[in-house]
Amino acid sequence: MTKRVLLVDDEAGIRKVLGISLGDMGYAVETAADGVEALELFRKTRPPIVLTDIKMPGMDGIQLLHAIKSEAPETEVIMITGHGDLDTAVMSLKYEATDFVSKPINDDVLEIALRRSEERIEMRRQIRAYTENLEQLVEEKSREIVEAEKMAAVGQTVADLSHAIKNIAGGLKGGAFVLEKGIELDDKEYLEQGWRMLKGNVDKITKLSLDLLDYARSARMNPAWCDPNEPVREVADTLAMRMAENAIHLTLDLASDLGKIYVDPDAVHRCLLNLASNAVDACKAAAANGGGARAKKWIRMETARPEGGGVIYRIIDNGCGMTPEVKDKIFSSFFTTKGVGGSGIGLMLTKKIVDEHGGEIEATSREGEGAAFTIRLPETIPDARSPRSERS
Repeated sequence: MTKRVLLVDDEAGIRKVLGISLGDMGYAVETAADGVEALELFRKTRPPIVLTDIKMPGMDGIQLLHAIKSEAPETEVIMITGHGDLDTAVMSLKYEATDFVSKPINDDVLEIALRRSEERIEMRRQIRAYTENLEQLVEEKSREIVEAEKMAAVGQTVADLSHAIKNIAGGLKGGAFVLEKGIELDDKEYLEQGWRMLKGNVDKITKLSLDLLDYARSARMNPAWCDPNEPVREVADTLAMRMAENAIHLTLDLASDLGKIYVDPDAVHRCLLNLASNAVDACKAAAANGGGARAKKWIRMETARPEGGGVIYRIIDNGCGMTPEVKDKIFSSFFTTKGVGGSGIGLMLTKKIVDEHGGEIEATSREGEGAAFTIRLPETIPDARSPRSERS
C-alpha cells in the first residue's frame, strides 16, 4: 500500500515545499490549511500519519492533536514547531504526539521522524497479528483440551462399565459352573446355589441396563413449576411397604413456605428415590448386624427453603453409615458397595441430575452411625415460553 500522510500548515509555501519532500520519500500527501479543515479531511480519509504545525489560527496543532487522538488513538501525529515553541512541542509529547520537528525543517530529521512513526505502526500491526494468532491458538488448544477431556471421560466410563460387566460375567460363569456340577452330581444343594448365583447376576445386569437408560434419559430435562414437597411424598408412598416390612420408621419434615419452584419433578423424584432406597438398604444392613436399640431403624426426609430461594432436600438415616474411603467414592462411576445387587449408577445419576439443575449434593456419614445426604437446588428462572402463572 502507498504510504499516506496528512500535512497541516497555514502557510501555503510550507505546504508546497513539504509536500514535494514527502512525495520524494514515497508518501501520498493530503494537505489542509488549518485545524478545522484537517479534522474534516482526517475523518474522511483516516491517514495513519498526520504532520501538523503547532501555531495556526483557529484550531491550533495541540487542539488538533487532542481531537485526532480522541477519535483514533493509533494515529501517529508529528508536530511542527517554530522558534520559541519548544516548550509547547515538548508538552505535545505528553499528549501522545509521536515526535516533533523544528522549522526550518531538515529533510533528514523529518525522514527520521516519519520512520519512527512507520516503525510504531508496524509494531502495532505485528502485536495485533500476534494477539489474534495467540487468541486463535488458545481457542484451538482449548478445543483440543475439551475434546481430550471428553475422550478421557468416555474412556474412563467405558473402562468402568467394562469392569462392571466383567464382574457380572464372572458371576454368571461361576453360577453356571456350580449349576453344571449340581447336574453332574445330581446334587440339589449345588443346583439351588448355582441357580441363585445365575438369577442374582441376571437381575444385576438387568438393573444395570435399566440404570444406564435412566442415566441417558436424564440428559433430557423437562422442568415445570411444581410443589417441591410432592416428590418427597411420592417417594415416601413408594417405599412405605418396604420400610414397614423392615421395621424402619419414616418421618417427614416438610417446609410449608417453599411455594412452587421450576425444576424437573420426575428427575428430582429419581434422585430422592435413589437416596431413600440406599437409606433403606443401610438400615437393613445395620439391623442385620445389631440388636436391641440398634435394631430400631429410622429414616427422616426433610425439605427447607434456603436464603435466595430454591429448595433443600435432606435424607438422614441411622443405618450402617460409610467409612471415609467409601464416602469419597460414592459419586464415582459404577462404584457400589451392594455386591451383586448394585450397579453403581444410582448415585452417579443422582449427582448428574443435581448438576444439571445447577445444584449441589453432599454426604456426611460415620461408620455405624448412619448417613445424611443434602441436595441444594437453586431458584431458577424459566425462559419466556414457560408460563409464570403456573407458579401461583
